[in-house]
Amino acid sequence: MALKATIYKANIELANMDRNYYDSLQLTLAQHPSETDQRLMVRLICFILNAHSDLQFGKGVSDEDEAAIWQINYSDEIALWIELGQLDEKRIKKACNKAEKVKLYCYGTSVDTWWTQSQNALKKFPKLSVEQFSTSTTDALVKLLNRTMEFQCSIQDGQLWLSCGEESLLIETTVLKTSI
Repeated sequence: MALKATIYKANIELANMDRNYYDSLQLTLAQHPSETDQRLMVRLICFILNAHSDLQFGKGVSDEDEAAIWQINYSDEIALWIELGQLDEKRIKKACNKAEKVKLYCYGTSVDTWWTQSQNALKKFPKLSVEQFSTSTTDALVKLLNRTMEFQCSIQDGQLWLSCGEESLLIETTVLKTSI
């Protein structure tokens, strides 16, 4: 018998002053049996950082033809394709061929090694931007994981402040590559 996804609910009050985007988000996240808690929380934060009325979770882990997160406009064009982790050039090329803009968010202890090996190959994708979460940030995010989560998020000057009850966490990424 196949293992089933674990369902999480997140209610988020979002104020993104950098993009003048304010929203109350009620998100349902299905954690695939092979998805780590760390990846699930990074996926949630990436959704918050890029929140838009057309943004949605893709099948990601279970379907390689879909992004982890993507924004599809009314013409069924992919405006934004978001991936997580340390991907190979083939997957990134596929995303860049399908979407107007591609973002890759890296996390984990081996990002520096992956980036050293991949950065030259990834320079040829002008639509691609790459950002890295620190291990301390992702470890702190995992501690906030619950089946039902309530967050208040404020984004200003590239900094995301995430509050959950009495806990407050500053989330910043390191930009490894910007898109043109």
